[in-house]
Amino acid sequence: MSETIELLEMNTDGGSRGNPGPAAIGVIAKANAHTIFTLSERIGETTNNVAEYTAVLRALEKIDEEGIFTDKIRFILDSELIVKQITGLYKVKQPHLQELRKTIISLIKKLRDKGQIKLMSFVNVLRDKNKEADQLVNDALDN
Repeated sequence: MSETIELLEMNTDGGSRGNPGPAAIGVIAKANAHTIFTLSERIGETTNNVAEYTAVLRALEKIDEEGIFTDKIRFILDSELIVKQITGLYKVKQPHLQELRKTIISLIKKLRDKGQIKLMSFVNVLRDKNKEADQLVNDALDN
């Protein structure tokens, strides 16, 4: 991608059936109401929280892989816990989630250093405002 996107809205979701159980992620990236990319992937057997973190991580990896440049990314999640943990408002107690958060923060720094992203925010919304990403999770789990 060659042009810089002013605002990239990134709806992410992760879920598992059984918690832990079969898990998947869903990501939909939009700019100016146009879909830039989607991700809908099974991630094995794990918990809802690992799936939520993995969705954010895979979204950032895709930005890196595709060479997307943006002035601002707004991550939109329906997990208040994950939003508050990633932004540092809540402490992450579980070591495996600490590692996922550390990887996400490291990748954000890398993307900033490369000039691919300038500003970033994480927003918590009600589940019904994140339906598209949730549907991608269910699609991956059902297929």
